[in-house]
Amino acid sequence: MDETQLFQEYKKTHDVKLRNEIAEKYLFIASMIAKKFVGRGVEYDDLFQVASLALLKGIDRFDETKGLKFSTFITPTITGEIKNYFRDRSRLIHLPRRVAELRVSVKKAEEELTLENGKSPTAKEIAEKLGVPEEEVLSCMEAGSVVSLDRPADGEDGEDGASFYDVLPAGEDAFERIEQNDAVRRALSLLSEPEKQLVSYRFGQELSQAETARRMNVSQMYVSRMERKILQKLKEDLKQGMAE
Repeated sequence: MDETQLFQEYKKTHDVKLRNEIAEKYLFIASMIAKKFVGRGVEYDDLFQVASLALLKGIDRFDETKGLKFSTFITPTITGEIKNYFRDRSRLIHLPRRVAELRVSVKKAEEELTLENGKSPTAKEIAEKLGVPEEEVLSCMEAGSVVSLDRPADGEDGEDGASFYDVLPAGEDAFERIEQNDAVRRALSLLSEPEKQLVSYRFGQELSQAETARRMNVSQMYVSRMERKILQKLKEDLKQGMAE
């Protein structure tokens, strides 16, 4: 099977063995990118693990119908994930010990569930695995203004929602080029002022949900629900705009 057929078959079956077969084929890209970040205080093995998990996530997110080669798609995806890892790691140093320890557990659970299920877990699934309240997991994810753009928002009835990567053009500097992309700009223009404000706080300034809620004078739960709706709305608007 060629690349397109391979991904089409995986999308139909969601066979973990087939996913691993695809991953093995492109594992050299994960290794190559991980090596570029060696010498910054993190061992290669740890960087390779981050890159490999990004590869698995990328396999699920890749849309073979858009005519883009997987290698072209996955390179900036893995690079962005490693950069997020370094940002996350530096912020952990300034977190309270208990929160920092829980965040390590959350990250480990997220990695294990991704490997087991072939997709990124929701906060609820992580909480169940760790035996802690879902709110603690959410708070932990938000601690220190850490924003995981690749983490899906919880959808209705437990379904996976969109992540901000899903609604942006491919590339590690996608958000920086957002104003230069007509489709994204049009989609954002359809948002209400409060929605635009939330996007600015959460993904422009990278504020936590708690800080965003404080600035908007609403509850954190309201921000969480609003964020999920905005991401889904942007995803739908972008699909429609790019189809025109």
